Amino acid sequence: MTSAGIVDQPVAVPALHHHLAPALGLAPADVVAPVRGPRLWWAGPLDVEGLALGSVQAALTAANALLGHPSFAVDARRVGAWFDSLRTLRVDGRAPVGFAALSGFFACADGFVRLHGNYPQHAAAIARAFGTDDPAALGHVVAGLSAASVEDQVRREGGVAAAVRTTSAWLASPMGRAVDATPWIRFAGAAPAGPDYEPLTRPLDDLTGLRVLDMTTVIAGPTAGRLLALLGADVLRVDPPHRPELLDQHLDTSFGKRTALADLADAAGLARVRELLDTADVLLTAYRPGALARFGLDAATLRSDHPGLAVVEINAWGDRGPWGRARGFDSIVQAAVGIADIYASRDADGMRRPGALPVQALDHATGYAAAAAALALVHRRLTQGQAGTAQISLAGTAHVLLRLPGADPGRLDLPPAVGELDSVYGRLSYASPAVVSDGRHLDYPGPPRRYGLDPLSWTPDGTNAAAMAP
Repeated sequence: MTSAGIVDQPVAVPALHHHLAPALGLAPADVVAPVRGPRLWWAGPLDVEGLALGSVQAALTAANALLGHPSFAVDARRVGAWFDSLRTLRVDGRAPVGFAALSGFFACADGFVRLHGNYPQHAAAIARAFGTDDPAALGHVVAGLSAASVEDQVRREGGVAAAVRTTSAWLASPMGRAVDATPWIRFAGAAPAGPDYEPLTRPLDDLTGLRVLDMTTVIAGPTAGRLLALLGADVLRVDPPHRPELLDQHLDTSFGKRTALADLADAAGLARVRELLDTADVLLTAYRPGALARFGLDAATLRSDHPGLAVVEINAWGDRGPWGRARGFDSIVQAAVGIADIYASRDADGMRRPGALPVQALDHATGYAAAAAALALVHRRLTQGQAGTAQISLAGTAHVLLRLPGADPGRLDLPPAVGELDSVYGRLSYASPAVVSDGRHLDYPGPPRRYGLDPLSWTPDGTNAAAMAP
């Protein structure tokens, strides 16, 4: 079916907003964000559309519940391009840089392994493990090794890799069992807000004035912050100066945000971040479990120090099991949990090679789920005087996808809805948001700003970056 056959009508999607019940309760029917448009547009064995639509619906349902009225809806026609926003992006006509040379599938003696070398530190870890940073030479070396040994060697050097497993092998492993035993969004409670904290005490007309500290990188966490900025929050992203974000990732996920740098290992930098948390409403983090504990920014300490703060932690594998503190990315999780095997196909020589989802759906769905969890926790703070914490993992999102009923193999041809904005980096062409509010499509309040140059402070009147000069 082509785009000419699309009917704009309400469609049923997996009720992923039910995962918010521990913090939000079961959302009343009138605040569940409706989804209008086509139901399927990607071909394939898994219901990637269901995951995509359900995660966006969950985020907007939490926003509706927080506002107390059904303001937001999902335009399904735009969700496909939104989940593929990096590949849709153009900067003065230039396409973004995709996966680096050391990222991808490599054939091993007994199967395949997937490596991730987009970030310099992870490419260096691969080179240390095998003595070369040349992709052809690397391929020759790992071809004589087992996929499990390649995975282990890269991980021991601080890199990111996963042997391509079947779903059954993953679910039978200690790592898979740990993920499967954990709720997709794991909420934890908090003590009632202390007398020195000023909680939200009024119903919200919109999200203006909501302060979000975004300490995340890559796609999932920044996507959560991008949605909250779209809805009106003041989102300040803070990165470490020694690990800058890739430029194209910044351009893709920083619409409507401000970005600053802070070295948590520096006493002054950490003190300033703590000051920001004194008046923040939401903290998003995407560090490995335990990595922030030495700075007092782990969930347990934050629940004690900032009981009114909604803390959402995003990671690759959760914090339990053998990989509870391991690094990971969407593509690596797909390889480990069996998705790459499910999407395998034969090449011209007849060899069965692993494949991938049509988009990095685990990243994006996790991001929208993180935004949903943040808004649900703010709602709990507003209604119960306490917020709490939530944790969500890419692997947990993969398990949600694997549990969904199979998809129709047909597909729709959906041309992307594209917006344009001038920025300090040039003319940006980008995937338009899939959010409808009171009958009109929302657009980002402003383009990405110059990376890392904003002050470590909230805007004076609680507005987001749209009101500020670039």
